[in-house]
Amino acid sequence: MINISEVSETNAMIEKENLDVRTITMGISLLDCIDSDLQVLRQKIYDKIYKSAENLVKVGEEISTDYGIPIVNKRISVTPIALVGGSACSSPEDFAQIAITLDKAAHDVGVNFLGGYSALVSKGMTSADKLMLESIPLALSETELVCSSVNVGSTKTGIDMDAVRLMGKIIKKTAERTADRGSIGCAKLVVFCNAPDDNPFMAGAFHGVTEADRILNIGVSGPGVVKKALESVHGKDFETLCETVKKTAFKVTRVGQLVAKEASKRLGVPFGIIDLSLAPTPAIGDSVADILCEMGLEYAGAPGTTAALALLNDQVKKGGVMASSYVGGLSGAFIPVSEDQGMINAVNTGCLTLEKLEAMTCVCSVGLDMIAIPGDTKDTTIAGIIADEMAIGMINQKTTAVRLIPVIGKGVGDKVEFGGLLGYAPIMPVNPYSCDEFVNRKGRIPAPVHSFKN
Repeated sequence: MINISEVSETNAMIEKENLDVRTITMGISLLDCIDSDLQVLRQKIYDKIYKSAENLVKVGEEISTDYGIPIVNKRISVTPIALVGGSACSSPEDFAQIAITLDKAAHDVGVNFLGGYSALVSKGMTSADKLMLESIPLALSETELVCSSVNVGSTKTGIDMDAVRLMGKIIKKTAERTADRGSIGCAKLVVFCNAPDDNPFMAGAFHGVTEADRILNIGVSGPGVVKKALESVHGKDFETLCETVKKTAFKVTRVGQLVAKEASKRLGVPFGIIDLSLAPTPAIGDSVADILCEMGLEYAGAPGTTAALALLNDQVKKGGVMASSYVGGLSGAFIPVSEDQGMINAVNTGCLTLEKLEAMTCVCSVGLDMIAIPGDTKDTTIAGIIADEMAIGMINQKTTAVRLIPVIGKGVGDKVEFGGLLGYAPIMPVNPYSCDEFVNRKGRIPAPVHSFKN
């Protein structure tokens, strides 16, 4: 039974502490759209998305009004396009035409973003995979709402270094093609190791091939709620700290569960998972870095930061799994730079570096996220950073990701404005020493010995 104090507490979380349902993401399988004729394929894709998601935004807004819960984004994820377009596309330009179709469908149904312009190449690339990867700069420069992701490694298969090397070039080309907009194309492009099939968050969402024809995945967030809860136990012992985070995560996840069940019923689409991720926004008081400071750090990046983040990430997961039987996606704490004012402050003071962020990704739920770097950074250096992050994911059996933005025409000391939820970012320095010979080797890094589970 819910009592009046719990209702009041939830209202306070929403009104004062930035609790929200960050996204309702509908996953849509496009496998039944596959056709060898590109124009037929594009029409099938548009029709399937429109028919499936035409009421998604309306239902999301109705639930938000009925329950008083902010639902910030309504999004779509689709089957990785490299799989869908392989038989119809004979050039990168052909694949880019599919991206334009996806963008039109996303605009017409009114969603914020559409993810799934993706390829899964952790053990090697087919000819279609390679064409699709080569199309990414064109696709992201010609579309507004399409997001792209590429999985280049996994604990089970190792890391495809040919794909890593190519993605260094792709990221640089994407930055150049969108240089007039602060290289924003790279903000919609993420490289993964161990990518989950049911992630509702962008830019990494895609609809896995093992999923149902349609599914609803819900992303819930509330860094401000956790920070406020920790203020009430300031200076207390670690057990109290952990229990407070865990109980707060439980309450936040229950809000997501309510929305998920209601959306599933109204749309007639099965509920998939709740992703409880502390995903910051540029809004004041909605910062993961501020949570770390409330734990006792002067700035994010100070000694003890990795330990504090590990504690936070683990307790968030523990609270979430007690609140819902279907917790999935990424679930934990995100540490983007541009979307988190506390992280930006730490970078500007010199406390937080790219190397420290890499260490933090060993214990958070994703990886190097929304980091702006100098526009003249070499593609091999970008590939080396990707390889390092993929190795952390592969060895530690966790999801890791890289979303780097080499901002053309800008250097260390400058900043770039993205606007909206993407915020702004200071340009961070990158290690200047070469890794060219290493990343230019051919082949793949083998899976670790502990990947053999059979």
